[in-house]
Amino acid sequence: MTLYPELTDEKRRELLNSMVLIRTYEEAILREYHADKSPGFDIGAGLIPGEMHLAAGQEPVAAGLGAHLTKDDAMTATHRPHHVAIAKGVRLREMTAEIFGRETGLGRGRGGHMHLFDPETHFSCSGIVAEGLPPALGQAMAFRRGGGDRIAVAVAGEGAANAGAFHESLNLAALWKLPVVFVIEDNDWGISVPRAQSTSVTSNADRGAAYGIPGVRVEENSVEGVYEACGEAVARARAGNGPSLVEVHTLRLWGHFEGDAQGYRTDLEGVPGRDPLPTYKQALVDSGAITEEDYNVMTASASERVEDAIDFAKASPTPDPADALDYVFSEGARS
Repeated sequence: MTLYPELTDEKRRELLNSMVLIRTYEEAILREYHADKSPGFDIGAGLIPGEMHLAAGQEPVAAGLGAHLTKDDAMTATHRPHHVAIAKGVRLREMTAEIFGRETGLGRGRGGHMHLFDPETHFSCSGIVAEGLPPALGQAMAFRRGGGDRIAVAVAGEGAANAGAFHESLNLAALWKLPVVFVIEDNDWGISVPRAQSTSVTSNADRGAAYGIPGVRVEENSVEGVYEACGEAVARARAGNGPSLVEVHTLRLWGHFEGDAQGYRTDLEGVPGRDPLPTYKQALVDSGAITEEDYNVMTASASERVEDAIDFAKASPTPDPADALDYVFSEGARS
């Protein structure tokens, strides 16, 4: 793995620490999701019913991007949101309670893991492909009108780059010179469709040129590469110079959703060897940036935080069925 010489060891440790926390969280959610769905897999059973999309392998995107964002910046994300939510600083206890469908969750247990909304950190996500891009424009416009240097970031998958909302959003962002950064996570697969069968260009970053904005692609799932590319894009947006497009060639270690047998994947045999977490950890050990003991402390701290959030969620009450129509629009509310 290439290490960027301008990065300090302290920053490298921060990036690794973020990746460790994210992986620890996803592994815990994986454990809890499957704990009560056996002997036969039943997607509707258990403490966390419904679909579950986990982001193991995509930690470099979240860590490298999140390192440049403040609590007051805004972020929109996808149906696979936990990693970027954690990097943005979304409250871990409340996010976990939402995933478990509990009253103490971010959306009082009504939204689940694909619909996380945290006003404190200006984070939101949706299960609809490319849905987060237009709202990011609105946030960016509001920030520009309000003054200051707040920015918006829209994180989307490579499949979203073929949606009309992607092109419309890039066009308006460039036309109005909005303080927004578009980040595309290219994990090679749009559910079960390989990227080469759905996209006519080899790099979505090339599409930035059509709208007169910078486009850069980060290869090798490099957290330091993401940090550098996103740092330049964020600085450009904060300075009032308009939007940028960053695509990261990342990796989906697990299925599109939990329960996905992945029979369509031809690359599974080589996937474990491309895991970015042990690769980056070893690179930092070899460079002297961390020791094995440092890494053990990181993992122990992450585990403590994650298990606390899991315990909080499990101990929280489920919503009262009598309140099912609360917090939703109704004919009476509109009249």
